[in-house]
Amino acid sequence: MADLKCTIAGIKSINPFWLASAPPTDKYVNVVRAFEAGWAGVVWKTLGEDPPVINMSSRYGVHFNSARDVIGINNIELISDRPLDINLQEIRQVRDEWPDRVIIGSMMAPIDERAWKELAIKIAEAGVHGIELNLGCPHGMCERGMGSSIGQVPEMIERTTRWVREAVDIPVFTKLTPNITNILWGAEAAKAGGAHAVSLINTVNSVISVDLDAMAPTPTVDGKGSHGGYCGTAVKPIALHMVAEIARNPETSDIHISAIGGIENWRDAAEFISLGANGLQVCTAAMLYGFRIVDDMIDGLSNFMDEKGYKTIDDFRGLAIKNTLDWNELNINFDTKAVINQDSCIECGRCHIACEDTSHQAITFDVSADGKRSFSVINDDCVGCNLCAIICPVPDCIEMQPVKNDLPYLTWPQHPKNAIRDID
Repeated sequence: MADLKCTIAGIKSINPFWLASAPPTDKYVNVVRAFEAGWAGVVWKTLGEDPPVINMSSRYGVHFNSARDVIGINNIELISDRPLDINLQEIRQVRDEWPDRVIIGSMMAPIDERAWKELAIKIAEAGVHGIELNLGCPHGMCERGMGSSIGQVPEMIERTTRWVREAVDIPVFTKLTPNITNILWGAEAAKAGGAHAVSLINTVNSVISVDLDAMAPTPTVDGKGSHGGYCGTAVKPIALHMVAEIARNPETSDIHISAIGGIENWRDAAEFISLGANGLQVCTAAMLYGFRIVDDMIDGLSNFMDEKGYKTIDDFRGLAIKNTLDWNELNINFDTKAVINQDSCIECGRCHIACEDTSHQAITFDVSADGKRSFSVINDDCVGCNLCAIICPVPDCIEMQPVKNDLPYLTWPQHPKNAIRDID
């Protein structure tokens, strides 16, 4: 059996699955229920002292697909609105009752050294294993000079991280905002400030939809709306990219990563680990399906590792990094063509329509005497874009097959058209 134990920022965890700082980690009863379900750790919902927090009603907006599956949730909820003393007392109680599980205390404060240090000390004294600095919240708190208003300024990231490092002697996680041009700015600043790990991504700033009757963004509050933080499976591609950028950047490749963003099943987890994540945080999936989803995640990841021969998470952590390149490093001599399996084809014609209308007119069809349609690929016109395989409703009916050639690996900068000419 695969060993799912992992270590992040020096903290040992029975598996890589933690709950992220959010409503599911707001109080004792939620956290205990999560631990009973098998979660290895939680990041307690963000704590603060000043100013006081009053949350809105309602708080969540949703983005559905055509089948009414939830793609993402937008929230306008702020940090914990429960008294700090109660939160700290409950943290102590859970720590005593669940000594083998991890509790990270999330915190937020204004740009004031004393405020950060005093709050960090209080949280550390409650017995948490580490502290996460919430520098990513994109709504409500940032208007008060906290959250992403700090996380978008590298100098302030470095400063707040250093303040907390000076105040406590437990691991410090700096939580990064995706609402920035280059995630490496935040990661490098966190490392410069002494962070043991970075957590990412926080939510993406968004307006998720508009109520066309009320003519206001959703969720609506007394007929009005605002921007909020977008999370869920839709943000996974953004999170994967940002995790990979940090893991493959020489300046930050040695800092531990607690990956967050659209993790809904074991495959999502394995993808983040393959791109360098040391541990994982989940929120939206737990809110949509309940805490028991961790069973499927644990079983699925364990089965995957057994099938691949990986005994520990470190056996495949970061293996995809070596194959994650800048565009200009890819091989332009590599070629693929679409191949249609006639036995699997259901004659829907979607591949033809998509290619004919929006791509390269590389799929044609013939109609037999009995009315049966037969679709085929014009190889000379096929550019290997994958669109037909993506939109085909029959799994593996259309495959992209590499074209054999003897051409060397050639990058775009190496192409003769881009050779630097001697103007003399």
